[in-house]
Amino acid sequence: MYNSTIVTEFLLTGFSDVCEIRILLTILFLLMYVATLVGNFLIVTVITTDRSLHTPMYFFLRNLSVLDMCYISITIPKACVIFLFNNRVISKVGCATQIFLMLLCASAELLLLTIMAHDRYVAICQPLHYHMVMNPHVCVQMTLTSVLSGLVYAGVHTGSTFRLSFCQSNVIHQFFCDIPFLLKLSCSYTLSNKIAIVASTIIMGGGCFSFITMSYIHIFSTVLKLPTRGERGKAFSTCIPHILIVTIFLSSGAAVYLKPTSNSFSIQDMIMSVFYSVVPPFLNPIIYSLRNKQIKEAVKRILRRTVTPFKKAMR
Repeated sequence: MYNSTIVTEFLLTGFSDVCEIRILLTILFLLMYVATLVGNFLIVTVITTDRSLHTPMYFFLRNLSVLDMCYISITIPKACVIFLFNNRVISKVGCATQIFLMLLCASAELLLLTIMAHDRYVAICQPLHYHMVMNPHVCVQMTLTSVLSGLVYAGVHTGSTFRLSFCQSNVIHQFFCDIPFLLKLSCSYTLSNKIAIVASTIIMGGGCFSFITMSYIHIFSTVLKLPTRGERGKAFSTCIPHILIVTIFLSSGAAVYLKPTSNSFSIQDMIMSVFYSVVPPFLNPIIYSLRNKQIKEAVKRILRRTVTPFKKAMR
């Protein structure tokens, strides 16, 4: 028997206890949250309403935007409550729900980014077979597979984590519930959980990264053979942003999930977690819409169709 209290709720922490810094972080996170929702909603609306964008590439981009809106909504609202009101309490059920949804969205996003790399590979390296390989039926199957795989991944890790007993400190040194930080609080045997996390992170993250890397090796070797600089520039402009997002997403996640567990608290871990929970959803609409000529032209067409009847009515 041990003299300890079974934990039924957790306390999340912020980056600082200084009121001015907490207010500044709240404003910063809210601005990023609103920009992410508006940007991704714009992408979803434009791709849905403009028939010229009904292609596999934009089908996956629309799915990514929907996923990003869900992904960032899991952490930012609660983080802003912590920063602004210092309301740090989260129930055990709420914590489990947050972890499940985080793992679901993160794993599904990684798989979707991998599928998008495959789409670019087929489009650039096998253009004559593109419409046959990336037909609508295959695109839907790939998307459903990424979501179902995310459900399985999230369910396994969330279930194995919350089978543990938490009877030590209930303070999670993070602004959202995350498995590596929860394992530090458990009084159960956690070695099997740590091995499972490291193994699954290496298998899924390493596998997706290897597939994406091989895709881009083939893409770049093909692009360099294109006759004109304009064609090469156009191909690189669609690939390099994708590589940037994947690199930020995987490197920051690996830095937290593959780091040896210790009882010491590090502000660097919280900063790194921002790069895989907040930055990718925020950057995706900036990279894929503001730099995409077809989406900008589609936005202009939609605005013209919307504004023209309004002007006529005003006359």
